[in-house]
Amino acid sequence: MYLGKRIKELREEKGFVQRQLAAELEIDTPMYSKIERGERRAKREQVLKLAKILNTDKDELLTLWLAGQVYEIVKDEKVAKAAMNFVETQIR
Repeated sequence: MYLGKRIKELREEKGFVQRQLAAELEIDTPMYSKIERGERRAKREQVLKLAKILNTDKDELLTLWLAGQVYEIVKDEKVAKAAMNFVETQIR
């Protein structure tokens, strides 16, 4: 979701087509397209590889990747905000 939008922006800025990045990740183009559309989650290793290929900050992409995963877990929970606040205090 968040990651997909950003890697699409970066891919277009760099002038790559989806099939080029799919080949670099050793996946097929439809699977890569699903990652960009937020219909499929990228693996952590794929995010790191994309950061290198797209010459961008790996921490930015990892942050978006992790945020998307957390969101998918808590989005339908009534206590999501309280849980996130609790986790934030634990991380500090």
